[in-house]
Amino acid sequence: MAQRITVDPITRIEGHLRIDVEIDGGRVSNAWSSAQAFRGIETIMRGKDPRSAWAMTQRFCGVCTTTHALCSIRTVEDAYNVEVPVNAQMMRNLVMGMQSLQDHIVHFYHLTALDWVDIVSALKADPAKAGMIAQSLSNWPSNSFNEMKDAQDKLKAFVGTGNLGIYSSGYWGHPDMRLSPEVNLIAFAHYLQALEYQRKIAEAVAIIGSKNPHIQNLCVGGVSTAIDMNSIAALNMERVAWIRMLLDETAAFVREVYIPDVLAIAGAYKDWFNIGSCEGNFIAAPDFPMDAKSSQFLMKGGIIIGDKFREITTWKDKELREGITESSLHAWYKENEALHPFDGKQTPNYTGFEENAKYTWCKAPRFNGLVMQTGPVSQILANYMAGNQNVKKYVDLVASKLGLSISQLNSTMGRNAARAIRALCMVDNAYTCLDTFLDNYGKGDHEYVNNVEAPMGECDGVGFNEAPRGMLSHWIKIKDQVISNYSAVVPSTWDASPRDEKGVQGPYEQSLMKTKIAEPEKPLEILRSIHSFDPCIACAVHTVDPEGKELVQVKVR
Repeated sequence: MAQRITVDPITRIEGHLRIDVEIDGGRVSNAWSSAQAFRGIETIMRGKDPRSAWAMTQRFCGVCTTTHALCSIRTVEDAYNVEVPVNAQMMRNLVMGMQSLQDHIVHFYHLTALDWVDIVSALKADPAKAGMIAQSLSNWPSNSFNEMKDAQDKLKAFVGTGNLGIYSSGYWGHPDMRLSPEVNLIAFAHYLQALEYQRKIAEAVAIIGSKNPHIQNLCVGGVSTAIDMNSIAALNMERVAWIRMLLDETAAFVREVYIPDVLAIAGAYKDWFNIGSCEGNFIAAPDFPMDAKSSQFLMKGGIIIGDKFREITTWKDKELREGITESSLHAWYKENEALHPFDGKQTPNYTGFEENAKYTWCKAPRFNGLVMQTGPVSQILANYMAGNQNVKKYVDLVASKLGLSISQLNSTMGRNAARAIRALCMVDNAYTCLDTFLDNYGKGDHEYVNNVEAPMGECDGVGFNEAPRGMLSHWIKIKDQVISNYSAVVPSTWDASPRDEKGVQGPYEQSLMKTKIAEPEKPLEILRSIHSFDPCIACAVHTVDPEGKELVQVKVR
């Protein structure tokens, strides 16, 4: 008889997610992914000025703010057929690349590494031995005995209080925790160091964006960041040098700490490159536009269906724009049919968890009726197959060190490896865009925004962005200068989607099937696969109870 396990909430993610599985013969035989919060911003957007949409839509989330803001701006620019000055494109690209670096560092060290690293085991480590092992992995200056001893002392002091705090709910001592005490100590020391380096790159985003999270420097047609290398009141050479310094420091951490740590942990868990795979369909949009017309991109896009690949060279790709639908058959909305995002509706209809009916707030996006996985693995695979030499170099490096085939990126550990590869690409992209901006400005092009007149009548547009978690798209309909409909199809909607009309599971659900569970009371294996997607369910801004009553009221004084 099948055993039922419910993990609710899944912690160490952004938002509220419930996972249910049935276990038969020690393996997962069925799975359900249930997003536990309602996103209502699309409805709020109706009747608003399209040019202000970006400021509101980045409130979908407290983590993915930059990606939503940028995607929303591109949506309106597509509807109005607006070009963006090269300087503005580079500013946007810099923010996007640096935001991705912060996100990937946080995900690996603070959200998913604790599925593989036994924190309590680090208390038994020999700091001298740990320092020697760390120095054999890279030349990072902080891979020393003193650093390891300091990290262990902090951990002992924390444990000595009798309260493990944020570490109290870990499955410490689980039979599939394989790292030695010394490697666990190294990972914990780097966990602490990562807090500082994610802060540094977030600071660089704030210098350009005026604020982080929720940047303030975007406008339809460019950026509002005044650029004048000789003015103390604008983005000048001093601030550019500051950005480069923060990027240099973070890049060194990525190359000398993040990548070696991923390789070390992946090497200890190589069998997880054969666990957690999904249906072999992937989708990624081109990103990092390098010209005013958004016709040339640093990162390529593509659609992979089985063994067939088609490169997406432009955001105007007809099949990409027409092939996406969202079904609400198993989601808590009144609408059941599959709708194109331009016609998207989201009328709440909470019924409770019904595994054969409606069981999630997440819709089921499909491309030409097919389940698609999105995220770093999709972007990296698409760029590899499209001939992006930079991506190919990093994929081949990681594959050769771990003895992998590229197809094994479609797995639990493969998604973590693909995210690390993407981090390397984001470092290179950030430098490329910073240098391109300086070169373009030095040639006399000082433009950073184009004037935009909002037309009367009706128009629609779509914006694409490869967010840290995958392909994001915003869809807008405009009538007489106000928004008549708005939809956002976010990466976690693709990956956390429920079953569709054909009964086909979404990627989270697929990734859990046939997974062996060692201890049902400690379902660590479930967390490993779900965390590898880096779930971000919090593109939701309010919740409702079953009766739709107000839950909380906040008064601003």
